[in-house]
Amino acid sequence: MEHMKCFRWTLSRQTARAVCLFLAALTLSAHWAEAQHKGNRLKPRYLNDGSPDHERGAEIMAQFRSLGLPGDYYLEFDLEILPRAGERSVVAGQMWGTHLREGSAFRAQLNSPDGVLLDRLLGHNGPNPQSWRWNNEAPDGHERLDPSTLLDPIGGTSLSMFELQMPFIHWPDFVYEGTDQVRGRAVQSFLMYPPNDFAEAHPEIQGVRLHLDAKFSALMQAVFLGLAEEPRRKLTVMDLKKLGDQWIVKTIDVRDEKTRDKVRFKVTAAKLDLEFTPGLFEPTGLLTAVGRPEGVEQLRW
Repeated sequence: MEHMKCFRWTLSRQTARAVCLFLAALTLSAHWAEAQHKGNRLKPRYLNDGSPDHERGAEIMAQFRSLGLPGDYYLEFDLEILPRAGERSVVAGQMWGTHLREGSAFRAQLNSPDGVLLDRLLGHNGPNPQSWRWNNEAPDGHERLDPSTLLDPIGGTSLSMFELQMPFIHWPDFVYEGTDQVRGRAVQSFLMYPPNDFAEAHPEIQGVRLHLDAKFSALMQAVFLGLAEEPRRKLTVMDLKKLGDQWIVKTIDVRDEKTRDKVRFKVTAAKLDLEFTPGLFEPTGLLTAVGRPEGVEQLRW
């Protein structure tokens, strides 16, 4: 009897997930239909003969947005600053991650090599992404980032919260372009269009082209496109690491396509299946330091 209860619960959960993905796909298809009537913006680069199957594209996007680690997690990482010419440097980082009702959320802290606090950041993702930054001079000890400040450098690097949080993943206005190849792997290509407030603050970014792994629906690359569709910055997932039954991102390169300067996000340690208090992911929590969980695993390179 207990086995049957488990089976019914699993079947119900699978059915609910399928329904949610179906409804999400319908919503995304509606956004695509609306997108066809807007002018004065980048035109899709359709990659296959004829127009791709946009309903299928909406399903792929819904599946991608539903992915994520099942529990809370903790990461330690290095931001390796790799200029094309000049001295290299490193900023150390920590990240605590969870899932909220609206979507995933994370808190990050950046330190100098000698342990001096440089930045604390908080990001809530989902259909209405929000982000905050620690600011001792602000009345509440933090400031909310808006489209005009979302691309400001963080931690003394050229990296921005826009790249760390990746809110463009949830931009509702997009077009499915079809199947392409990136770093020898088949990918599904999507052209994401910025919402009005971001477009007004950053007219130099006309869109973001997402490349999702065709087999696993995971992000492989995001290319920030300028007025003439020229690549301005490129975010590339270089490799993954398996911890237990879960895969996590191990290395991401963010490169300025004009200067060729690069910042490498490299995970050095991790702990999965944690449980954090919700207050950790509130803006007021940025005032307080957070300790390192027990049992953190160093990653081998």
